[in-house]
Amino acid sequence: MTKKILYVVTSGTDTPDRLYAPFVLGTTAKTMGIDATIYFMMRGVTVIKKGEAEKIQMGAFPPLKEVIDQAIDAGVELMACDQSTQVLGIERGGYVDACGIVGSATLNDLALEADAILTF
Repeated sequence: MTKKILYVVTSGTDTPDRLYAPFVLGTTAKTMGIDATIYFMMRGVTVIKKGEAEKIQMGAFPPLKEVIDQAIDAGVELMACDQSTQVLGIERGGYVDACGIVGSATLNDLALEADAILTF
């Protein structure tokens, strides 16, 4: 049975130093044969809003958009909490195409199924 890691992102674009890790770790997990899901909630949904990741670059790392694209290409699953998008007033369709919009019960299901959970 394949192991599963869930990364929960509550940090938004106002804390860019917390944004690279879930994508890098998720990509690494996929190369190790581990299922990786990144779930965005509250301010975390701002990270996957179209146009925002292109604005973030830290140190010698490439722009966050490139790191996100690498994670998507590796097969990391991206999910955003619908209720969080509503709280922040962000319209549907304004997210990276690979990100699914899901209900809050999905997080509970993902947590119960995960072998490990990390939060950022």
